[in-house]
Amino acid sequence: MAPLDDADEKEAQMSESRMSDEKFHKYFLTFVGISYIVAGVPHFTSPEFYLPMMPPYLPAHMELIYISGFFEIIGGIGLLIPQLRRYAAWGLLALLVAVFPANIHLVANDVQLTDAPNNPVLMWIRLPFQAVFMYMVWWSGLKEHAWQKESSGQS
Repeated sequence: MAPLDDADEKEAQMSESRMSDEKFHKYFLTFVGISYIVAGVPHFTSPEFYLPMMPPYLPAHMELIYISGFFEIIGGIGLLIPQLRRYAAWGLLALLVAVFPANIHLVANDVQLTDAPNNPVLMWIRLPFQAVFMYMVWWSGLKEHAWQKESSGQS
């Protein structure tokens, strides 16, 4: 077997890197999808937990809790299905925007969700984490990654 020349070695490294990126994306995507499914289930099993989060100006609190849980579950499942991934990602981004007022209500009104006292710092840190969740959905479901461009023949 002939030794690899520099061009062949570079191609092998790029191929290995692409596979590594592709694997990471697959695992991360699976993590995000399952996380949304898991996060949506308590909206049905323990909906009363979410009631204090609901801003008073919104109607039909229990229905909105069920609807948001339904869309978290459907969005998580959709991320795992390649043909639905982009739609699911857009839907989850819209959901994160839609529930943001509840997160603001939670912090602004020092809403107590558990028996443990609220930590104001943690409550405020929760708000920018919504942007992190949005980025995770975008990166896993909408961003066109280099390995995807390479496998489709684009540069």
